[in-house]
Amino acid sequence: MIVKRILSLIIPVLVLAVAGCGGKAPETASPGKVTVAHVPSTLFAPLYVARAKGYFADQGLTVDLQTIRAGQDAVALAAAGKVDVVAAGFSAGMFNAVHSGLRLKVVGSMGIATGDPKSSPSALEVSKKLVDAGEVKTSADLRGRKVAVAGGAAAAGGYQLATVLRESGLSLRDVQIVNIAIPDQQTALANGGVDAALTPAPFTTRIEQAGIGVPLAVPPAGTSATGIIFGGAFTESAAAQKFFSALQRASKDLQGAAATSPENLAILAEATGQDRAVLESVPSYRWRPDLSPDADQLTAQQQVYRDAGLLDYTDLMEPGAYVSTTFSAN
Repeated sequence: MIVKRILSLIIPVLVLAVAGCGGKAPETASPGKVTVAHVPSTLFAPLYVARAKGYFADQGLTVDLQTIRAGQDAVALAAAGKVDVVAAGFSAGMFNAVHSGLRLKVVGSMGIATGDPKSSPSALEVSKKLVDAGEVKTSADLRGRKVAVAGGAAAAGGYQLATVLRESGLSLRDVQIVNIAIPDQQTALANGGVDAALTPAPFTTRIEQAGIGVPLAVPPAGTSATGIIFGGAFTESAAAQKFFSALQRASKDLQGAAATSPENLAILAEATGQDRAVLESVPSYRWRPDLSPDADQLTAQQQVYRDAGLLDYTDLMEPGAYVSTTFSAN
C-alpha cells in the first residue's frame, strides 16, 4: 500500500529526528530498558512521576525518554521497534498506520479534559478585537475563519477543536485550520494571522493577560486525545506489564488535590521545562486511576478524522484492532 511505502521511507528520517531531539534510538534493546518517545507536557504526568519516584526502577526497568515534536513523528518508530513506547497525542496518522497493517496498540489514556471553563487546562482563545467588535460571540461565529491548531487538523488538537465546534453545530470543515506551534499562537492572534487558537495552559493565561484573546469555549468533560502506545514487539515483552503497572502507581499519586502537591509540581517542572510557579497557577488535567484506554473517545476521534477527509479508509476500525485493555486490567 502507498502508506506502507511512505512509512518505509520516513522511518530512517524519524530515527535521525529522535536522535537529534534527546537521544539515540537503540539498535538492540537491553533487558529491562524501555525507550519512550514523548512530547514534554503535563498531559503525561504519570510518566514523569513514575520515573522520578523510582516506580520504574522498582519494577526492574530503566526508562530512556526521547523527546519528539509530535506523536505522529514516532508512530512509525514504535511499529518498527526503534522505540518501545510513545506517550503523545493520537493522530489521523496513527489510525492510518494501524489500518495499513503496522503493529501498534493503544494501551492507556493520559490527560483528560475537565470541561469546566474555570478549571480547563485548554481553551479556544478568540481574538479580543473580534469579540470587542461583536463579530464573534459564540463558536458558531468562527465559520470560515482561521483557527490555529498545533499539528493541524490531523493532530490530537484537531479532535479537541472538533469537540468544541460541535457544540455550535460546526465541524473541522467549517473553519480554516492553520498549523501553528503552541508558543507562536499568541503572536498569530495578536497580528491577525488567525482569528482563534486551540491552546493549552499556561499559554491561555498569557494570551488573556496580554489582552490579546478571550476564552470562548473549552473541550467537553471527558475529552481525551492522548495516551500510551506500545509497539507490537514491546507489547509481547515481559517489560510491558511492568512498565504499565508503574504508570498506574504514579497515576494514583495524581488523583484530586495530590496532582498539584509540591513534590509532583517539582517533578513536572523539571520534566517539561516549565516554571514551577506557573504550574502552580494553571489548571491541571485529570487521569484515570488505572489509565485504561477510552475506546469511545478513540472511536469518536477516528470518526472526526474520517469526516474531515483525513483517513485513507472509510469504514471505521473496531477498537479491538488497535486498543488493548490487557495492561490496564492487570
